[in-house]
Amino acid sequence: MTARVAVVVGNPKPASRTLAAASYVARELAGTDPDLVVDLGAVGAGLLDWADPEVGELVRGVCAAELVVVASPTYKATYTGLLKLFLDRFAASGEGSMRGVAVPLMLGAGPAHALAPELTLRPVLSEIGATVPVRGLYVLDSRHDDPAAYAEWLAESRPRVRAHLTPGLTSGAPA
Repeated sequence: MTARVAVVVGNPKPASRTLAAASYVARELAGTDPDLVVDLGAVGAGLLDWADPEVGELVRGVCAAELVVVASPTYKATYTGLLKLFLDRFAASGEGSMRGVAVPLMLGAGPAHALAPELTLRPVLSEIGATVPVRGLYVLDSRHDDPAAYAEWLAESRPRVRAHLTPGLTSGAPA
């Protein structure tokens, strides 16, 4: 499984607003729909089985991606346990490490947890081998489908992310 662009979503509810937000960010950064979407709410109990072949394949797909948007709703000022279960599969080096660019994204009910992507998600993504060239993005749940909620962050982050991607991945994408 080769994915140039992947989305990993740690919302326990499949097909969530978090998934919609992460897919939007991936499309805006890469200029294409994600090749791989890991909606952990739909994966189920396999996350608890370290030998599960489906989860192993998902990990390999994410490891191979050039760009990964890693998203979670904000629970108790951090990302979900479901996302933690998945991220625990990655090593800081070797075959199970992220080697591409990762973008931390979190949705929340209010501005009180706006630093959560930077303080909780970004460090773990760096620890498991990803390059995180931009600050984490926090979006209010109530604005998850409003392009204006992303515009400033995208304008600042798009050039930095694209500088790390293979030429051609973003061809035809908005600058």
